[in-house]
Amino acid sequence: MDKNLIIEILKAGVTPALGCTEPGAVAYAVARAKEILDKEVTELDIWVDKNILKNGMDVGIPGTKEKGIIFAAALSLVCGKPQYKLEVLKDSNNEDIEKAYEIVNKKVIKLNLEEGTEGLYIKVVAKGQGEEAGVVIKNNHLNIVCEEKNGKMLELLEDTNIDNEREEKNKSYAIKNRIKEFSIDQLIEFSNDVDYSDIEFINEGIEMNKRIAFIGANEELGIGMGKLLKNEANDLESLAKALTAAASEARMSGYPLPVMSSAGSGNHGLVTILPISIIGEEKGMDREKIVRAVTLSHLITAYVKIYTGALSAVCGCGVAAGVGCSAGLTYLMGGDKKQIKGAIKNMIAGLTGMICDGAKIGCSYKLSISVASAIEASKLALNNLFIPSDNGILTETAEKTIENLGRVSIEGMNNTDDVILDVMLKKCI
Repeated sequence: MDKNLIIEILKAGVTPALGCTEPGAVAYAVARAKEILDKEVTELDIWVDKNILKNGMDVGIPGTKEKGIIFAAALSLVCGKPQYKLEVLKDSNNEDIEKAYEIVNKKVIKLNLEEGTEGLYIKVVAKGQGEEAGVVIKNNHLNIVCEEKNGKMLELLEDTNIDNEREEKNKSYAIKNRIKEFSIDQLIEFSNDVDYSDIEFINEGIEMNKRIAFIGANEELGIGMGKLLKNEANDLESLAKALTAAASEARMSGYPLPVMSSAGSGNHGLVTILPISIIGEEKGMDREKIVRAVTLSHLITAYVKIYTGALSAVCGCGVAAGVGCSAGLTYLMGGDKKQIKGAIKNMIAGLTGMICDGAKIGCSYKLSISVASAIEASKLALNNLFIPSDNGILTETAEKTIENLGRVSIEGMNNTDDVILDVMLKKCI
């Protein structure tokens, strides 16, 4: 087993994100196109796939009272810095926000649905002073596959620094896909045996996500769901569910704090990390045990996402991060390999049907459901209660069950995604 490769996979998928990753990825592409153009942008055309459009419609932009892709793009034109990646807007201030309003009001930004694309897709073309620059992102929120200026690929401009940067991003994307090379048993063994110093960086995400969770639970954000659930929590499991929901509510409201993402999603990061860390800490468990459990949660989440795709019609917080969380919780509570894999299958048996109808405040409720289900799936497994392998899309192995889940998410739900987006767009007419 190549432990170094697994560490690289972890580091590629566990990165900070400010605000929802879909408008964040568009803002990242806009900032890069603006940088390439190196002139005032007087016209900006954006094309996105249906899932980027769906997830970017109703989510708050950090530090502002606004929602949506167009405002994120406008703010990125003012202050976006591509070197910050998914924290591209973190330097914004009130003056920048006012300038972004002016850009939006001038209607220089056009947002379009790119028909017929497979997987995550973003294309940005920035124009100004008779020149134009283009950036294309595919399959992964930071995976720039094309950069152009005035119709020429950027390599022809002899910008070796940019060329090297693109190579690193493509390498990162390729590394994430290599998780398929490992079995669930190997991922469990890695989490158990890897030197603690190699995964100690996982602590940063635990602290980062706890910070926004407690803010969401104590301040008047969103509709106040997180605060209510926190005030009414009467046991440890309810507390874990409440704080995860509170963190999502704060994030979806546009609270200006980053979260640690998992497999390309901030909300996935909340589900992957918070329930395990909260339950572990409240039980007084050893910090290293908690970090190892969160590590396994990240790895299983990444494994599921490779099969279900970066974005789909099913809620990844349930069917990916929830599955990772169930595995991590089972590991945390001393479960063996059979029980951990049983928890994965239990979770898939129960929460497969949760749809994704875009990023928004309501995601916080879906996260609370995902956490509750992950806890129950883990409890069943720890008591050696497993949903039979002949049920539904389950099969004998956890790996094959995850593959089946991927088929349902991509092949089976494609038309569902079209219908969801159509319903959402008709509300805007």
